[in-house]
Amino acid sequence: MRTYNVGVSHSALPGSDSGSQPKTHGRILALDVGSRRIGLAVSDALGITAQPLDTLHRTNRRADFAELKKVIHHHSVTEIVVGNPLNMSGDPGSQAEKVTAFAEELRQRFALPVRLWDERLTSAEAHRILDDSGHSKDRIARKGKVDRIAAVLILQAFMESRSRP
Repeated sequence: MRTYNVGVSHSALPGSDSGSQPKTHGRILALDVGSRRIGLAVSDALGITAQPLDTLHRTNRRADFAELKKVIHHHSVTEIVVGNPLNMSGDPGSQAEKVTAFAEELRQRFALPVRLWDERLTSAEAHRILDDSGHSKDRIARKGKVDRIAAVLILQAFMESRSRP
């Protein structure tokens, strides 16, 4: 069972709505942002379950945000959770700084609350899930699958933390 997200707060970006709950029952979009791909997952309208979406293969900034805009509108997203790739010590590294800047740009472009969520070990857990379900261990065959599963894990952990008293 995952314990690495226990006690992690819903880090909101400066200038975003810092309330703990969204005011509407829209969907939450989770992103596992990498340099080549972005894993995507979306909640159901009640914020109970997380479903994977197709992985976004990154080309350039303009195309990435155009694709994200389509996803946000198609799924009526009202909040975004971005996996924050902290070092195992909990300190932000260079990748975490890039993700924080990306999350800030999301907030500015789409005027939605954007939360950073500790994503340590989600990729390792995604690999374990694929192993346990009998998927090929070939790296090429796994491209995109790991990103989707990691996004689902990020979103599930985020939603579970909200349901705790």
